[in-house]
Amino acid sequence: MKDNIFEEYLREKEPQKKEKGYAWHTAIGLQAVDGLETSQYLLDTAKKNIEGDITFEEAHQLINSYYKENIKHNTDDRTEEADKVSVRIAQLLSEKAFVLSPAQYMSIHTRLFEGIYKHAGKIRDYNITKAEWVLEGDTVMYGGALDLRATLDYDISQERAFSYKELSVEQVIKHLAEFVSRLWQIHIFSEGNTRATAVFFIKYLRTLGFDVTNDIFAQNAWYFRNALVRANYNNIQKGIHETTEFLELFLRNLLLGEENELKNRNMHILYTTQAPKCQKELPNVTLDVTLEEAVVINLLKNEPQITQEQIAQAINKSVRTVKRIIDSLKEKEIISREGGKRFGFWKVNI
Repeated sequence: MKDNIFEEYLREKEPQKKEKGYAWHTAIGLQAVDGLETSQYLLDTAKKNIEGDITFEEAHQLINSYYKENIKHNTDDRTEEADKVSVRIAQLLSEKAFVLSPAQYMSIHTRLFEGIYKHAGKIRDYNITKAEWVLEGDTVMYGGALDLRATLDYDISQERAFSYKELSVEQVIKHLAEFVSRLWQIHIFSEGNTRATAVFFIKYLRTLGFDVTNDIFAQNAWYFRNALVRANYNNIQKGIHETTEFLELFLRNLLLGEENELKNRNMHILYTTQAPKCQKELPNVTLDVTLEEAVVINLLKNEPQITQEQIAQAINKSVRTVKRIIDSLKEKEIISREGGKRFGFWKVNI
């Protein structure tokens, strides 16, 4: 039911409906990282918001009233949490404002879980372990309680100072995987850490120019969490080492539109087959592209009829810069122009 509802909006030509459809689909899908499911009432409310019948504020009010007046609370049923957090994530993803800072990270957690967790937006003051299915019951070594804020400040300051200039898309993907895995492993919050990290990361990707309005997070939220786990787990005795390879596959699908297989079983530490590889073979196409070129590739995949002027506006660059990027991608045979000037479209060859 969920997929059928949002598939309609993800294909929507009207930008506002498409963006809201993505925001809601992602928001609801992310509840899976904590094993939660939303109600049918939430889905109906989401559809009203996407159609423009109600605002996000009105959606909040409807959900709050629904649980206040009509539902008998069950401490074992976290559907109320899933519904309320979904509305909040959808609203956050629909907002453009973002600053790469510890304060923004803390603020996102506060907005998602205020009134749900007593510790919303607060740094945990105790050490934690979590038994993980993908680790056969073992745990990642999370950040120590005494060092959490200092570690968070350091990691984000390092990212703020990092330059993506002249990096190939391979290097960009690798770095982003390392950044988000480190941020998650700090586990600065007692609960809701993965959902807050995912929202923060999606909004950060947008500031880098990536158009992430697809359903990868919605459809593969559990994979995303397990990939974060594997990126931070070592067991030397068993010959297991931390790896970002699974996160990189996820990011390649998210940012480049690839179709790599994302299977949770492949990440289980007892899984004995070879490490996953990209399914697409690219015998005649180089992937030695810059971050700017990767961003444009992603735009062309999502909007084949987009003009160079629209690309320039979307990535906040001049038309001259866009023309240079387009020419470079044509030269590398990564893209080509099909059809006439008026009704033509961009073809991405990867």
